[in-house]
Amino acid sequence: VLGRDERSSSSALSRMATTKPISKKRKFVQDGVMYAELNEMLMAELAEDGYSGVEIRKTPMRTEIIIRATRTREVLGEKGQRIRELTSAVQKRFGFPEGNVEMFAERVHNRGLSAMAQAESLKFKLLGGLQVRRACYGVIRFVMESGAQGVEVIVSGKARVQRAKSMKFKQGFLITTGRPAQLYIDKATRHVMMKQGVLGIRLKIMLPHDAEGKNGPRIPMPDTVTVLDPKEDKPMIQAPQKGDEKAYQAGPPMGGRPMQTGF
Repeated sequence: VLGRDERSSSSALSRMATTKPISKKRKFVQDGVMYAELNEMLMAELAEDGYSGVEIRKTPMRTEIIIRATRTREVLGEKGQRIRELTSAVQKRFGFPEGNVEMFAERVHNRGLSAMAQAESLKFKLLGGLQVRRACYGVIRFVMESGAQGVEVIVSGKARVQRAKSMKFKQGFLITTGRPAQLYIDKATRHVMMKQGVLGIRLKIMLPHDAEGKNGPRIPMPDTVTVLDPKEDKPMIQAPQKGDEKAYQAGPPMGGRPMQTGF
């Protein structure tokens, strides 16, 4: 027999799966809740496989879920078994009809520009016993060599001492406000369960501008100034000498005395 909470959650999921007309506010809230739960589930399931985010595309016919990861072969599993298990779990959790959900795996071209992948890498380095300063500088060097404009790593908690403290490591150029910060800054947060307590990791990466949109946003920075090459100088057109001679040899103006050319 289902409890009250289970009945309420199942009824909410069934209402979410139906196509009844709802207000735009409720639709955006439902989409946000679904994205948050799906991202949390995949983050816990695919942490060791370089999980770097998820994208949900809804069409009238079906819902497509695209998983971005650095190691897509492990995400797919042997003969696609793991991706089918994830699809079945998502379908049961959110109450989608049979065959209405499809999941794909997309490989991240440059894992050095993925904040999630680098945060997971730093997490496993700290769990392996590496010093915080050495691990952070290793991540910063790898990110900057991958083409990032800037990177910032903040580690807070008990790091080898009883008193908690916060350490910040920064290199390059970072922006924090405005619309460009939403486009160019990639963020990630992770929690590391150490013996002495919990360490918090916050990582920011400033992506470069990419006209193709692979390694960064296509939209340039608003303060970008493009200096164009100057145009070729064309020679000035001079009047022919014969025309000048005719002008000097012309007669005096009508009704007047002849003009004096000398002083």
